[in-house]
Amino acid sequence: MAEEVPPDSRVGPGGPGPSSWADREETTQRQLHVARAQGDAYGHAFEQLRAAEATDSGEEYCGDYWIGYAVGPALGVYEWTTAELEWREPGEENLHVAITVRDAGDGRFVPGLRVLVTLIDPSGNVVGSREQPLLWHPMIYHYGGNWKVDANGVHSLRVQVDPPKFMRTDLVNGDRLLAPVQIDFDEVKVDVGTGGHRRSR
Repeated sequence: MAEEVPPDSRVGPGGPGPSSWADREETTQRQLHVARAQGDAYGHAFEQLRAAEATDSGEEYCGDYWIGYAVGPALGVYEWTTAELEWREPGEENLHVAITVRDAGDGRFVPGLRVLVTLIDPSGNVVGSREQPLLWHPMIYHYGGNWKVDANGVHSLRVQVDPPKFMRTDLVNGDRLLAPVQIDFDEVKVDVGTGGHRRSR
């Protein structure tokens, strides 16, 4: 007998977003329960990241997704050279911008996306606009990158997400995540302080 989905399953900040899961034999309550359990685990990990490493963070519903951000000190990262991973310190970069994109129906992290981030400073000047790659992090996968900012204060963060191109196995519910979305976070508090960056190893 299929298990019922717990009524308090959170998915997003205030509960499940509008879900496109259709009721049919192949999509059982057990499948949705398992998917939402994964989503709740990722959501909990994101909360831990926000508490431990972020100077400011947030998450909002947008289209088929919950899109979140967390800003904090720039991070050192491993990057591939020709044949091996090489550790790279941030250098002049002093801010790390982490973007999370979760399925609004079950809360799971969505991989395989093109995520474009535009950062705007307190004076309204565009700091930059760039695609942020998928990053492995000790706590959560996210789309991230280091930035160099010259001013503390309230910044704006625009996040554009293109739909994933991966294949989907579900005949009915796989026909989703089809449209690009854009969301603006208008009150992102940036405080790079004087500490430069933080090692992540």
